[in-house]
Amino acid sequence: MRRFLAVTLVAIAACTASARATSLNAKDFGAKGDGVTLDTAAIQKAIDTVAKTEGTVTFAPGTYLIGSIFVKSNVTLRIDKGVTLLGSQRLSDYPVMPTRIAGIEMSWPAALVNIYKQSNASIDGEGTIDGDGKIFWDSYWSLRKGYEPRGLRWAADYDARRPRLIQIFDSTHVHLGGALSLRRSGFWTVHICYSTDVTVDGVIIRNNEGGRGPSTDGIDIDSSRHILVQHADISVNDDALCLKAGRDSDGLRVNRPTEDVILRDSIVRDGAAVVTIGSETSGGFRNIEAYNLTGLGHVGVGILFKSAHTRGGWAENIRIHDITLTDVPVVFRITMNWNPSYSYAKIPDGITGYPSYWKVLATPVPEDKGRAHFHDVLISNIKATGAKTAFEVDAFPEMRLDHFSFKNLHIEATIAGHISNAKDWTFSDVSLTTADGSVVALSDDSDITGIASREAPPNQCKPNPAMKSSAEQDKN
Repeated sequence: MRRFLAVTLVAIAACTASARATSLNAKDFGAKGDGVTLDTAAIQKAIDTVAKTEGTVTFAPGTYLIGSIFVKSNVTLRIDKGVTLLGSQRLSDYPVMPTRIAGIEMSWPAALVNIYKQSNASIDGEGTIDGDGKIFWDSYWSLRKGYEPRGLRWAADYDARRPRLIQIFDSTHVHLGGALSLRRSGFWTVHICYSTDVTVDGVIIRNNEGGRGPSTDGIDIDSSRHILVQHADISVNDDALCLKAGRDSDGLRVNRPTEDVILRDSIVRDGAAVVTIGSETSGGFRNIEAYNLTGLGHVGVGILFKSAHTRGGWAENIRIHDITLTDVPVVFRITMNWNPSYSYAKIPDGITGYPSYWKVLATPVPEDKGRAHFHDVLISNIKATGAKTAFEVDAFPEMRLDHFSFKNLHIEATIAGHISNAKDWTFSDVSLTTADGSVVALSDDSDITGIASREAPPNQCKPNPAMKSSAEQDKN
């Protein structure tokens, strides 16, 4: 009897919830879907109405021109096949609001589609979210062209305001996916920041259409925890699957790690790297697992860790395994002095009236807090063919890369490359075949066993990235 009563109560609760759930079509609130009329207000009204109970906002087939919209708690935004949400090219259609951008807390235009301080919200379907972002790409390059001769390369990414495609900010229990097509983002495509229990399952990201936009990252996970990303298909012009945790003094102040993250079962066709940790490392990384990932020939690096000597932070318990790379030029790259012209902000003498966030960016970080400490990393089951270089690894003598284990590596590359500043690195079951017959060059402070190597002449292993042009430094 008790069991029957319990089942009955569950059934009644389910029916009540089903009755409460609402499905509303945006056209019933005045959305035109003609690709010309700005439909932001109509769609937002539909979302707000559904949010009073719970349910789904749907769309009739069409192209809906919009600025920023905000998905609320207990609402699903369902974008079916045949539906496109097209981003406005007017920056005024994206309200400026508090967020975090490239590692610092600041006000910035909202994304095209936002889940901002909400819970139990979803964006799914087989339709398209198209940022139409080239106008924002061009505005960035125009501003940067004027900034670089003035020693302001580092400020360009913050002053050239470009809307992200999707922002999930300070939210919990969020789902994004369902074979959504995400195109031509003006800036980062999916930004998950200060959020918990987020699943991204089934997104197709295509940003290199009509050009190659700057900083069009695929999926950025930023000081967030309990995140799952799977079944992603990515073509971008920067990092594809990227973990971040704050920049320099502001990131150290916030001190919020990215942790308990799984990246799996995805393919990267174009981008800076398949999986990236950094360069915003200040808050640290813990319990990260990436596996069953594929990288193809337009991707620059397979596994990329990057930081700077003002970032600080740490990474621990990192597990990356079962990675297949075909014609990816660099298999492993670790650089702790990444992109100096961007990483090290200095306000030139004589400049006044600058925005407050310039001062935040230029706040000095004590040397003892500035070196990131990466340790306890396991990398296994890596198959790479058609590579140019197997290893490009550089840290600092005073903060070496500590306790890395490599197992079951099968790499075919033109050259072996180099490893500097490594402590307690072990290799087992390694097949490294190089076209020039080279073995890995080691700095004199590297402690490595299990792989053929030679001691490199002084300074051979330590290229100075500051000697490269800004464009070359941007290439990770």
